[in-house]
Amino acid sequence: MTSRATTDRPRDLDHDHDLDIRTITDAELPDWMRTLRTGFLRPPVVTDQGVADRRTTLADSRVFAAFDAGKCVATFRSFPQELTAVGGAHVPADAISNVAVVATHRRRGLLTRLMTDDLTAAKERGDVVATLIAAEYRIYGRYGFGPATTMTEWSIDVPRAGLDPRRTVPGDGGRIDLVDGEEVRRIGPWLHERLRLVQPGAVSRDEHWWASNTGLLQLYGGPWTEPFYAVYRSADGVVDGLVSYRADDTWSDAKQPLNTASVDWLIAATPAAERALWHFLCSIDWITRVKSGRRSPDDLLPLHLPDPRAASITTQADWLWVRILDVVAALEARTYDAAGTLVLEVVDRAGLAGGRFLLDATPDGATCAPTTRSADLTLEVSELATLWLGDQSAGRLAALGRLREERAGAARGADALLRTSGRPWCPDMF
Repeated sequence: MTSRATTDRPRDLDHDHDLDIRTITDAELPDWMRTLRTGFLRPPVVTDQGVADRRTTLADSRVFAAFDAGKCVATFRSFPQELTAVGGAHVPADAISNVAVVATHRRRGLLTRLMTDDLTAAKERGDVVATLIAAEYRIYGRYGFGPATTMTEWSIDVPRAGLDPRRTVPGDGGRIDLVDGEEVRRIGPWLHERLRLVQPGAVSRDEHWWASNTGLLQLYGGPWTEPFYAVYRSADGVVDGLVSYRADDTWSDAKQPLNTASVDWLIAATPAAERALWHFLCSIDWITRVKSGRRSPDDLLPLHLPDPRAASITTQADWLWVRILDVVAALEARTYDAAGTLVLEVVDRAGLAGGRFLLDATPDGATCAPTTRSADLTLEVSELATLWLGDQSAGRLAALGRLREERAGAARGADALLRTSGRPWCPDMF
């Protein structure tokens, strides 16, 4: 679930000393869930089954709340996660979610206190980064987070796509089969692991993710509607792709089908699998439009179609936000296509990861260490997060005044080291 909280920069905290911020007890979980739903403007109703299902997912979570006279008024949760760095290394992350402050308790510093405590503990545990999905853009930069990946959604006009309506099987010798949720839970985790070995920005999925995304757990309220699942197997029988999708029931006044297939998620370990699954979705009888769901901004999807213009972008926005907690570990974890050195003056107002660091990178490995050498670039820790996964340009940030060149040409040199040929992407919401 995305993180949401109203802007709560403290005005006067003297009257809020009696607010109790702490880990919740098991008995307080229903109240915590109602407060979370209220903060996200959802009906503040929870069921016994919903509480029971949520309870099963919290074993590894750190679940916090703020209480006013015993009533829950703010929620916050973090849990262990692995984030894929450039080159495929998995770094330990403090994943933050379920952040909400109810409207009656805005601007009392609740989020600041919750976030500060959690990030401090994450730093002490040895987490390299913290992550979240921000529902609102302007909140999390002040805690050192920066937008590190982008997501794009496409809408495919199937009749315009130019696909052969007579072709119903992949042309590469592979095959597509419909499967059920039980089969997805068996093959999905293995396939996702293949994807996150090569996809910077991807995050780990635990068994609860697969259970909640196949209807075994009801975490978010409302009735479960079973989707369709299709698996792609290559010519040698290896599972290389998997998609979950739903379809509506829309017809014109002239009894012509105008149905839309909406993708929940699609995993493809190879371009052939990706191509086959998109062609399959566009080949389903009665489907005239396919909504892609959240994809990488440089996804191959449009170019898998004979007419790429049939796929139009409907949404493009920031997605995964990252907060660097250990500059040395973060920069040493990723790979670099070029050789070079870079001295970064990292400003961290929270005092968690600031300092001056010398990065010495080669395609064979990198070292990073504190240094007294003159800085090449000065930047906030939030801007370092936007550069770390390779999606942002130091030159662009310099032009925007969001980092400062201490040496002429340093931003261009930073781009040569840090930018990647493929853009990072996080397929998940959490």
